[in-house]
Amino acid sequence: MKRFTFQNPILVSFLLVLLLFISNCLASSQNDDVNKDSGSEYDRVPVQVPVGLVLDLGSVEGKIVRSSVSLALSDFYTVHSDYKTRLSLSVRNSHGEPLLALASGVDLLQTVGVEAIIIVGSSFLETKLLAELGEKARVPVVSLNSPISSSLSRYSHLIQATHDSSSEAKGITAFIHEFGWNSVSLVYEDEDDWRESMQLMVDHFHENEVRIRSKVGFTSSSSDELIMDRLRMVKGLGMTVFVVHSSELVATHLFQCAEKLGMMGEGFAWILTAKTMNSFHGSNGDDFSREVMEGVVGFKSYIPMSKELQNFTSRWRKSLHRDEVVGLEITRLSISGVWAHDIAWALARAVEVTRMVNVSSSTLLEAIKESRFKGLSGDLQIKDKNFLSDKFEIVNLIGSGERRVGFWNSNGSFSNRRLLSSSTHNNKLETIIWPGGSAQSPNGRSTRKKLRVLVTSSNRFPRLVKVTTDPTTKIVTAEGFCIDVFKASINPFNYDVEFILWRNGSNYDKLAHALYNQKDKYDAAVGDITITSNRLKYVEFTMAFTELGLGIVAPKERSMWVFFQPLTRDLWITSAAFFVLTGVIVWLIERPVNKEFQGSWPQQIGEKLKHNLSRFVVTVWVFAVLILTTSYTATLTSMMTVQQIRFNSNKDFVGHLSGSIIANASLTGPRLRATNTKGLNTSQDYAEALLNKTVAFIVDELPYLNVLLGEKPAQFLMVKSQCTTNGFGFMFQKGHELVHNVSTEIAKLRTEGKLGEIEKGWFENQLPYTADDTSNPITLYRFRGLFMITGLSSAFALAVLVILWLRDGWKDLVNSVNVFISGRFVHFKILFARTIHPILLDDHIGESAVQMAQGNRQ
Repeated sequence: MKRFTFQNPILVSFLLVLLLFISNCLASSQNDDVNKDSGSEYDRVPVQVPVGLVLDLGSVEGKIVRSSVSLALSDFYTVHSDYKTRLSLSVRNSHGEPLLALASGVDLLQTVGVEAIIIVGSSFLETKLLAELGEKARVPVVSLNSPISSSLSRYSHLIQATHDSSSEAKGITAFIHEFGWNSVSLVYEDEDDWRESMQLMVDHFHENEVRIRSKVGFTSSSSDELIMDRLRMVKGLGMTVFVVHSSELVATHLFQCAEKLGMMGEGFAWILTAKTMNSFHGSNGDDFSREVMEGVVGFKSYIPMSKELQNFTSRWRKSLHRDEVVGLEITRLSISGVWAHDIAWALARAVEVTRMVNVSSSTLLEAIKESRFKGLSGDLQIKDKNFLSDKFEIVNLIGSGERRVGFWNSNGSFSNRRLLSSSTHNNKLETIIWPGGSAQSPNGRSTRKKLRVLVTSSNRFPRLVKVTTDPTTKIVTAEGFCIDVFKASINPFNYDVEFILWRNGSNYDKLAHALYNQKDKYDAAVGDITITSNRLKYVEFTMAFTELGLGIVAPKERSMWVFFQPLTRDLWITSAAFFVLTGVIVWLIERPVNKEFQGSWPQQIGEKLKHNLSRFVVTVWVFAVLILTTSYTATLTSMMTVQQIRFNSNKDFVGHLSGSIIANASLTGPRLRATNTKGLNTSQDYAEALLNKTVAFIVDELPYLNVLLGEKPAQFLMVKSQCTTNGFGFMFQKGHELVHNVSTEIAKLRTEGKLGEIEKGWFENQLPYTADDTSNPITLYRFRGLFMITGLSSAFALAVLVILWLRDGWKDLVNSVNVFISGRFVHFKILFARTIHPILLDDHIGESAVQMAQGNRQ
């Protein structure tokens, strides 16, 4: 049989193409039928869900997180290719500015319509602004590495991914106790975020008897000179244990300065917080910067090593742009990068869950909170709106690398094993190589340092300050109230105090200048030094340890006429006049109706009243007298307790402390305006001048007057005090850490009552005094209303009395008026006749005419 073959190759090719086309069409038709028949729960095209990412693209952290999120989403959808949703990432650059971050968030919501926003490396303010925005828009906001704060807990749509600050604070405290240290110096970055995030640690130190001997703050712009000056001061305090809470930039700068001061050698210990260690990327410094940090111990958020993490890190490095790798030398994935990977997966899962038909009622926020899966950072679980890493590894920086020496477990113990959940782990840390290369831990005990203190030496008020110099040894000793308070407040800080005499008199402005200009010779100044704004330009003062303000002291009065002083002269005269007037009115009312008021004057005194009008007048007057008597008694009592000074500032001499700028300013001020003043030097001079009446009173600051009152309480008293000065304080060099510490101790002495005990010891005879609440004499003007009521009552009674008289004798009154008018008419006629006819009439004829006229009238 002959084989069948195609001889034309062109025909063969055409047939093959035709067969392929038909088969593809049939396959496509079958697939469409299958899809139509079976139906689909989801659409074939994945739903794009927009999500915003706000970060600083110019920072290392921003570049790491952006690349980590992008790669994480790519990995997620490679593994879950059947998911019908896809996160669409919209990136905005905040340039590290909170307001730009807020503007980026608004733009993402309005133009893109994002359903969630991720913010990275955000400051406290940036987190708060975007949390407020998310709360208003009801959009979840996920913040990476932002400080935990109680003020952020009110935002229900904010989720924070960071380390557990409470667990870290417990770990650092336990680490300090592990080596027997009880005091540290805290070095921090002086920015809002760092101050906010360290507060929990500071509180935990106080609660667990870890004394913070000093706090030193720096910024990224702090100069070497400033950093070294403050470190030198802290070193002068004898501190050897430091806790550092700052960014990598500030920390590397800090350790370079510490190296120059010899503070990175044997005997010192440096501890870095987790926020500090988490900010290290190896991109801001060279090998030298890391070498000077050798021996430093740091807490880091623990990320368990796994094949998944190694694989992701390897691919992440390859995904970085070349300029980032070479220019910024990013060599490792940061903690935030690992957290960003897990948050991206959590968001992708949550978005898919919210699109499922059977759980369509679930919101994206609820789906995120319910996320449970094993991520690169471990088991991911969000509790109370926070994804917190509560496990820490403790690393020892050696050379340009780091060595793990143990772990801090969430159950509150140390371990040198990786298996943190084991109950059989070793509770000891591995050997730590401390600064200087020593394996011997620093003792943490500060050596006693010498504090060079200038002391005022006038000895004018020895109860305040008294200074003596040993003629042989030339050693200066000081005592007095001010010195005892200073010693009590400086005692907890392990200092040997060297007193140095101030020999330039009582001008303490010059003392402030000397302390400012001779920092290499003096550290502080104590004595009767008042806190003033001018002195604060050159030095720093502690909290005031004395009463604030000026006072006035005068001798006690012993006049036998003191009982006249409660009322002024015009009030005495007016009261006496109304007493007489009331008596006259009562007599006028009672005399016509009361026979007892018609006898002699002695008989009328003390008789009973019968007329209601007189009773009314007397009742009102008794009311007025009662008020006067009560006011008189109260004022007299006050004046007998403290006789208030009244002086003529243009005539009386006013005593004050000679050379006192404060007293001179007060005497020439608007309150006193004294023209005659006399300077005095000691409390004895005060007493003599007051007793011999050389001065009418003394004006001075309360501590000086308290000395006078304590010495002679029976002869003098304080009559006024005004809070016009700031009291006495201790002077220190500007920036000295003891200013805060000593102020704290003064407040503690005052709260515990010890300051009062010291004061009582030096002024034990002092009597209590009354500040300027003493009563002024009562004036007539103040009681004009009372006398007006009394006068109107008396006038009313007289008016009623007159009306009653008129009613009872109206007819008699009319007849009397008629007789009077008739008589006047006859006299008028005679006078008129004499005027018209000037004829002399003898007296007989005139008298007859008058008698006839009177007879006719009758």
